[in-house]
Amino acid sequence: MPQQALQFLDEMNISVWQVRQPEYFPTLEANTISLPETCQLLFVAPAVPTERDAFLFGKVLASMKLLPEQALFLPSSALEYLAEHKLTWSWFSGVPITELEGVKALSSPLLSEMHTNTQSRRDLWRQICSYDH
Repeated sequence: MPQQALQFLDEMNISVWQVRQPEYFPTLEANTISLPETCQLLFVAPAVPTERDAFLFGKVLASMKLLPEQALFLPSSALEYLAEHKLTWSWFSGVPITELEGVKALSSPLLSEMHTNTQSRRDLWRQICSYDH
């Protein structure tokens, strides 16, 4: 990627990114994704949560005693590029679980589907509570 493009991403505080159409960049090497040490939860889903989903996401984080700054989104296709990390939790929303060694894994439907599905919210809560024992 040209230095100017990297500088532009840096100025926008974007440290994690993914090229959607890598076939247009044959010389681009697949780099590893480094998470900040403060990241405790990796939210893996097909798309970034919407503003409506962010409220529910925040409530789940609060129940886990985590702040929004301690969570990051990553599409499942980028998991293979994940470098060493200090994650405590991984939450797979609407995608199959990929085990990360030493990380507590949660699974749920898409956040957008959980707004009106009380049972899916209960199931997620039970998963969170199961790690407290």
